[in-house]
Amino acid sequence: MSKISAAITAVGAYVPDYVLTNQILETMVDTNDEWITTRTGIKERRILKEEGKGTSFLAIQAAQNLIDKKGIDPKTIELVIVATATPDLKAASTAAYTASQIGATNAFSFDMDAACSSFLYGMSVAASYIESGRYKNVLLIGADKMSSLINYKDRATCIIFGDGAGAVLFEPNEEHLGLIDEYLRSDGTGREFLQATYGGSLYPITHEAIDQGGQYAFQEGRTVFKNAVFNMADATVKVLERNNLTKDQIDWLVPHQANKRIIDATAQRIELEEEKVMVNIHKYGNTTSATLPLLLNDYETQLKKGDNLIFAAFGGGFSWGAIYLKWAYN
Repeated sequence: MSKISAAITAVGAYVPDYVLTNQILETMVDTNDEWITTRTGIKERRILKEEGKGTSFLAIQAAQNLIDKKGIDPKTIELVIVATATPDLKAASTAAYTASQIGATNAFSFDMDAACSSFLYGMSVAASYIESGRYKNVLLIGADKMSSLINYKDRATCIIFGDGAGAVLFEPNEEHLGLIDEYLRSDGTGREFLQATYGGSLYPITHEAIDQGGQYAFQEGRTVFKNAVFNMADATVKVLERNNLTKDQIDWLVPHQANKRIIDATAQRIELEEEKVMVNIHKYGNTTSATLPLLLNDYETQLKKGDNLIFAAFGGGFSWGAIYLKWAYN
């Protein structure tokens, strides 16, 4: 009997209608299109502006897009994972609400948060449930409403982040396709450099904290950049070496879309041609947990069964890693 692997069999996505361009940001903070483009590669990002809509709205839309494209009955989904750094509420599960709203009434569900590595880690978890043999349909959604954490007077962060969601369906495969290997790591000493301080149990929200903007995300750009460049590239190299893969055998690098310079550095470390690197940061900015599935959705028509994909991400925590996956459908 063939060993069961976990393959991605469908993708879906959603981004809000409102487009926040660099030109609009020029009217909000002291910045300009050339400065943003040169340092990040971002031209525009999508923002969920409607009142009363949070991360679950993005997740539901992406999941519904997948369900419609794949033509599946949501009642056959057995597990829904929402990878997110911006859950709707502190205690209630965003994944549980999402599952109920899409009609996945036979599924259990939970949220996962590893900042920008959330979806990458979620791939490992979803695949493990499939490989166990106990589950056959796992829906993994990466969704973040980063605009809810951003101070639009802080030019260091407001130029980077956007809102969006992407979804993938994992199913069993006996053709040696799907998730092949992973290298995942974390270092908790880095948490001070990229975070939103207030709102957790260590620093609960107070009137004083809000007055000081403590609820907003901030990052020490130089430290984060240096660690992201080294660790994303290092994890990618380790996965290639462990699987005896040469750059010529890689069909696609699927890198977290945090900064075009980080993406380029990762590709250069493995000497990969530019045309093999998935990039959409210019359209969406950094959507945190949604970057990897949004890439898959944008490039889906170019993917072929058997393609070798290398996923790489780096996020707050610090958290990072790489995954080797063989694509399962045309």
